[in-house]
Amino acid sequence: QVQVVESGGGLVQPGGSLRLSCAASGSIFSIYAMGWYRQAPGKQRELVASIIKSGMTNYADSVKGRFTISRDNTKNTVYLQMNSLKPEDTAVYYCSADIQDSYAGRPINTYWGQGTQVTVSS
Repeated sequence: QVQVVESGGGLVQPGGSLRLSCAASGSIFSIYAMGWYRQAPGKQRELVASIIKSGMTNYADSVKGRFTISRDNTKNTVYLQMNSLKPEDTAVYYCSADIQDSYAGRPINTYWGQGTQVTVSS
């Protein structure tokens, strides 16, 4: 059984910073891509940033230069450092992880966290 749990959301003023964390736990054989998505009210969920096992990253144009995704493979954890936050960054942020559970040969499934609210407001 695999779980993915986010933490670190909250209320911050424009221009401020937050750091989100997401830890995967359970019977994990290997974790491939990990990513952060967000969904604002009335909008579709969108990719914010992703990172593969080697460390190669990908960012949405709207967050390039402001957000940094990183991962600690020894802790099965992915982070999202968010700087220079804007009101339009307000959303529920979700973590995703492509995980092969238990042993080699098992299928790779995408697991999602429950989401953490980020509100940027003065």
